[in-house]
Amino acid sequence: MSSPSPRLAPARRSAPGPRAAPGWSAVSGVVAGLVLVAVAELLSLAFSSSSAPFVAVGSAFVDIVPPRVKDLVISLFGTRDKLVLFASMSVVYAALTALIGRLGATRPRPAAALLAGLGVLAMVLVLTRAQNSVLDVVPTLLGTVVAVPTLLLLLRTVRAPAAVGDAGAAWTRRRSLLGVGAVGLLAVVAAVTARSVTASRELARRSAQYVLPAPRSTAEPVPADAQIELAGMPPFVTPNSEFYRIDTALAVPRVDPTTWQLRIHGLVDQELTMDFAQLLEEPMIEKQVTLACVSNPVGGDLAGNATWLGVPVRTLLERAGVKDGADMVLSRSIDGFTASTPLEALTDDRDSLIAVGMNGEPLPVQHGYPVRMVVPGLYGYVSATKWLTELKVTTFAEDVAYWSTRGWTERGPIKIASRVDVPRSFGELSPDGEGAVMLGGTAWAQQRGISSIEVQIDDGDWRQAELGAEVSADTWVQWSLRWEDAEPGDHSVTVRATDGEGELQTSQRANPAPNGASGWHTVRFSVL
Repeated sequence: MSSPSPRLAPARRSAPGPRAAPGWSAVSGVVAGLVLVAVAELLSLAFSSSSAPFVAVGSAFVDIVPPRVKDLVISLFGTRDKLVLFASMSVVYAALTALIGRLGATRPRPAAALLAGLGVLAMVLVLTRAQNSVLDVVPTLLGTVVAVPTLLLLLRTVRAPAAVGDAGAAWTRRRSLLGVGAVGLLAVVAAVTARSVTASRELARRSAQYVLPAPRSTAEPVPADAQIELAGMPPFVTPNSEFYRIDTALAVPRVDPTTWQLRIHGLVDQELTMDFAQLLEEPMIEKQVTLACVSNPVGGDLAGNATWLGVPVRTLLERAGVKDGADMVLSRSIDGFTASTPLEALTDDRDSLIAVGMNGEPLPVQHGYPVRMVVPGLYGYVSATKWLTELKVTTFAEDVAYWSTRGWTERGPIKIASRVDVPRSFGELSPDGEGAVMLGGTAWAQQRGISSIEVQIDDGDWRQAELGAEVSADTWVQWSLRWEDAEPGDHSVTVRATDGEGELQTSQRANPAPNGASGWHTVRFSVL
């Protein structure tokens, strides 16, 4: 009788290894991305303002966006366009890093490689910025070097415990998640601190600024009746803090006036280079000039009037000696922006300035500190270069400027513009004791001035509005109209202007691109 064969014991299954929970892996990716940005932001304090990766990536995006898209964004968000761009970039970046983290739940090394790839892309874009050198990639490089191992460490931290019934599993998980949250919080604090330090440093720099030189001629006095005394009307002289800002700089360039220089070259008899101290020694004049952005829609507020202090551009061009054949001056900002200004606008009798002061103060950093250009009669994209470093005397046939390569016209003369400021769109007005309501607004046509304003209520006849006092042909003018026996209910008001040369503002509506918006401004409102 044969003995029974021995029964083999069933093979013992090994416990599954820990794996990362997909949700928390995604969080780990986002936190690692925050670490990259936070380290780069902190280190960028020692480099240029555009060495921070978010600034470099955003600036590259601004460079390639079509003008019509830019106009759409500005029309929707106005001066908050940069905030919207950064918010949108943050959302996209968070989504990308979350996807990288999710991949890291099962494939941590490829995820780490992708995060490193984002850092490398940012470094390439940092190098595309005009004011940056190879050294300016250091913040993003070190941020990437720190972020990649941080991602791998966080992915290990959030791996699910192998034994689900382990009594310490819950505590282990809570401790892991607390660790991830702490790293994320520290990254956010570091990034915010870097931004705050930048702002504080700029404030400290401005508090220790130079004293503006006295002008050899002061600006035209503003008569009391230039300001229409009506609730809701803008001030005739726009405060620095309220002056519109539209430019391509996502981070305000850090310009040290002690090392700043202006170079004038090109088609000139002798090249000039001057530092800031030498510029301040030049005879300066003070002028009231209204600036306007070409992206301003009909009725928009991308215009402002200020008192500017500076050196006439023609003074320096005469000293350099402009050669025959030149018809354009290409001005360049420290951040690489360029503007093509017709030569005649800088050499005729208008007061085009290389400005150092605005409303009695040194230029605010966001408006071009320490030096910018101000040219009456031209839209800012061809004239109002901020953070100015260079003037190249050249020709339109030889050189093109930043926006000229993106579909805008090269010369940019300002069109006649008028708007209704009171009432605001869909606002309400209350009649006074005599049953009348007051309407008011602003109009400008730099270099020509405004001779008359006409207002149409509903489909009625055009009425002559009363003009406030004119300061000069280079400033805007305010207007008002008293509507007697205003009828309660819904109404519309339309405004049109005639310039100092007798030209009536066109009724034909046109979008800003490619040479500025046109058309009459209409506002719908109610009388109570």
